[in-house]
Amino acid sequence: MSADETNCAVIAVIGAPNAGKSTLVNALVGAKVSIVTQKVQTTRARVRGILTEDKTQLVFIDTPGIFAPKRRLDRAMVAAAWEGIDGADITLLMIDAPSYLAGESERGQAGKGRADAERIIEGLKSSNRKAVLVLNKIDDIARPKLLALAQGLNEEGVFTDVFMISAKNGDGLGDLRSFLIEKAPTGPWLYPEDQLSDITDRLMAAEVTREKVFLRLHQELPYDSTVETESWKETKTGIRIDQTIYVARDSQKPIVLGKNGQTLKAIGQAAREELTGILGVPVHLFLHVKVREGWDEEAARLRSIGLDSVE
Repeated sequence: MSADETNCAVIAVIGAPNAGKSTLVNALVGAKVSIVTQKVQTTRARVRGILTEDKTQLVFIDTPGIFAPKRRLDRAMVAAAWEGIDGADITLLMIDAPSYLAGESERGQAGKGRADAERIIEGLKSSNRKAVLVLNKIDDIARPKLLALAQGLNEEGVFTDVFMISAKNGDGLGDLRSFLIEKAPTGPWLYPEDQLSDITDRLMAAEVTREKVFLRLHQELPYDSTVETESWKETKTGIRIDQTIYVARDSQKPIVLGKNGQTLKAIGQAAREELTGILGVPVHLFLHVKVREGWDEEAARLRSIGLDSVE
């Protein structure tokens, strides 16, 4: 490669819900580009995180978790995940190693996680796609059991390489990052050197608030809630942002509001503080809560959160 040549790789990160995809992308990029919560299926749309180092740019596509879809929202999310592979130079399949191993004998979320991972592997096989296997959350797994898992999955015939990491504490990320930089083909960069994500400020603001909603109410509030940024105005004292938190049923609205509005106030304060740090100016955030039954079946609502509608 000459001194003027650059390298660029588009890397699709796929996996079952809660495999750690967003945590990995944030860690590799070195900045928060995707929200992370303990709630499954937190990521809903494809988000691109961008790492530029020396002559190489890596564009990570953080995709929604792939699972058995039921609602229109679910189908749109799964379609977005599979579409994320199209045109990618490298595909990373992340597997939550503890959940996959537990899925051998357990039902519930662990068993579901294993079934979702196996469904993805079959999808890769049927489309003749190759991927890099990334076993995540390896901290508490004995080495022999981990190696046996890697060997068993490698025998599926769809993986070119295997990495064992902990996206949360950084174990193994250096090797994975070096590998991806080495594999990046020669080509022009897709984004400016100082850009970290392709997400708009309006959508990022909505995502930050949605994260705070889930972090605060992950046990009380079902998955079917969303946040939309309704208005965005620059003022002399910063930025005024008006957002609406949509819930699916009347019974959910008091949960978000809390007694005397205290829960909504706490959500707003946490979101405002983070957005002020991200945007670098004071943020004046105003939150409203509305009931909108069936929002997850509305094409307009899905487009507003970055998803193409599917039937």
